[in-house]
Amino acid sequence: MNVDRLLERRVVFVTGKGGVGRTTVAAALGLAAARRGLRTIVAAVGGRDDLPGMLGIGTAGEPATGGERELEPGLWSIGIDPQRAMEEYLRDQLPINAVADLLSSSRTFGYLAAATPGLRELLTVGKIWELAQPVRRAAGGEPYDLVIVDAPATGYGISLLGAPRTFANVARRGPISRHAATIHATLVDPETTGVVGVCTADEPAVNEVLETGGRLRADLGIELAGVIVNAVHPGRFATRDRARLRAVLAQDLAPTTSRAVDLALAGDDRVRGERTQLKRLRAGVTERPLELPLVGAEELGREAVRRLAELLEQAG
Repeated sequence: MNVDRLLERRVVFVTGKGGVGRTTVAAALGLAAARRGLRTIVAAVGGRDDLPGMLGIGTAGEPATGGERELEPGLWSIGIDPQRAMEEYLRDQLPINAVADLLSSSRTFGYLAAATPGLRELLTVGKIWELAQPVRRAAGGEPYDLVIVDAPATGYGISLLGAPRTFANVARRGPISRHAATIHATLVDPETTGVVGVCTADEPAVNEVLETGGRLRADLGIELAGVIVNAVHPGRFATRDRARLRAVLAQDLAPTTSRAVDLALAGDDRVRGERTQLKRLRAGVTERPLELPLVGAEELGREAVRRLAELLEQAG
């Protein structure tokens, strides 16, 4: 995967199976982009904004407020809240703020969302689109060079990408249809928007990335811009070393020694399993996946994100 080409786009969606480290990868991409001089915002979808806590600013998992927050020079974050996105849209479209306030009350929004399947997704992706515009609609909003979307798990992430086309087709005419069609055109333009699949080197996560590529191609006519394999374990033993360890196990060992050798071999089995899945993944995607190493639990947080950002920069 070519990181330089990826960061030339205006919007990058980061998606994948739950638990593979999407937020960490999105944060590292954001930091790498900011270091290149790109005014970058990482937009979290799903009601929370983990990036400030991950970088040691605020609390991890704090609720999304809808506000754009500068974390360090060149890097911002936002947690996208669909109701706030609707309020912003209504204020932009309606001349009287009082009417917009009335229509965007919590109760009214709940009724609208329940009666209109996909409305939350449209409002969410509409806010992502707005963040990426050279001239912002949001009052006082400054433009960004790059929007990185910390998207939810794969299925919902694809629903986000498909929501504008669905609304454009249903509405057929009028401002909502035109706006949705404009957003859809942005999302499927490979020069403007890229979708990155994140996985770990285990079978379920690899399967999900391969399925995502197929669904994007079939449903939206777009290809994955790249795949990032997170938390790849380092190699352990050559084949001859494994044979020697198995020979050692045949000896009369102390229980603690025998347990240590068993654990070493089990760890090597995991590494070999990962290599098998990586081979499968390479055969199923057009560009060679970018592999990021496992970061130990003691390194999680700000320093881990910085380390991964450096690796992404080197891979450019």
